[in-house]
Amino acid sequence: MHDALTRLLADRDWLLADGATGTNLFNMGLEAGHPPELWNVDHPDRIRALYRGPVEAWCDLFLTNSFGGNASRLRLHNAQGRVGELNRVAAELAREVADASGRSVIVAGSIGPTGDIMAPMGSLTHEVAVEMFHEQAEALKQGGVDVLWVETISAAEEYRAAAEAARLADMPWCGTMSFDTAGRTMMGLTPAQLSALVEKLPNPPVAYGANCGVGASDLLRTVSGFAASGSERPLIAKGNAGIPRFEGGHIHYDGTPDLMADYACLARDLGVRIIGGCCGTMPEHLRAMRIALESRPRGERPSLETITRQLGGFSSASDGSDDSGPGRERRGRRRS
Repeated sequence: MHDALTRLLADRDWLLADGATGTNLFNMGLEAGHPPELWNVDHPDRIRALYRGPVEAWCDLFLTNSFGGNASRLRLHNAQGRVGELNRVAAELAREVADASGRSVIVAGSIGPTGDIMAPMGSLTHEVAVEMFHEQAEALKQGGVDVLWVETISAAEEYRAAAEAARLADMPWCGTMSFDTAGRTMMGLTPAQLSALVEKLPNPPVAYGANCGVGASDLLRTVSGFAASGSERPLIAKGNAGIPRFEGGHIHYDGTPDLMADYACLARDLGVRIIGGCCGTMPEHLRAMRIALESRPRGERPSLETITRQLGGFSSASDGSDDSGPGRERRGRRRS
């Protein structure tokens, strides 16, 4: 496949991806419960500013403001008829900022979970899920994204539906899950199971991995599970900037730029090819990550002990490979 992301990966050992969407938008005045996707049309200058943050931090890739842009999520705000408009504009604004940068910057069309429970546990069928994802994918494609970016998925069935939608749209794609409950996703998938799932898809992603979760340490333990599977497909790590704490009526993440710089280099040394942040990761974190990745020499593959020594302890004793994982679905959250 000769898409822009594959070409860039062929030339580079690692790529720096963007950070948080929600944290930045809340700082711009977004109110809790208000769908960020409406800002693509209502406040395009703020979305341009959102996109310029990672571009000016010298990221190689950033995501569009379209995480909750599927019909199911937008229906909660009586905006299900605006899927095409909101996703297309999200992509157009991103394309505008990327093209103005004067360098090669990948625009990735963010596609989050539907928020519904897939059959047989729930009522969302494969066919309907594919239809929703395909509608979003076509609009992002029309707006000019380079690649579709499926993120924060927890169910294998939803991952498969998104993969099929990418095939129908004839678009390259990447896909990450969130392993936030005892080393597994909320539907109980382990890192090894995602690695196996990816290789069985008729149109596997350009790259796959993990995003969000509980913290940087946990995410790198998950990445270690991917690497142990033996897959040679490029890996993605987009961890949160520390642990969220509720202070003064707002959620704050305790991860410093220095911590995220350490996390980025540890991810690189684990073999991750696309390294970014998720909730709480601001442009100052991204700048520190870029400087560290460029200035620190590559080290040996870090052990779990090294990861906890530099980033802090794990949130659970389990890495997901035992029988202590969860068995329930969740309504996927957006990158905050």
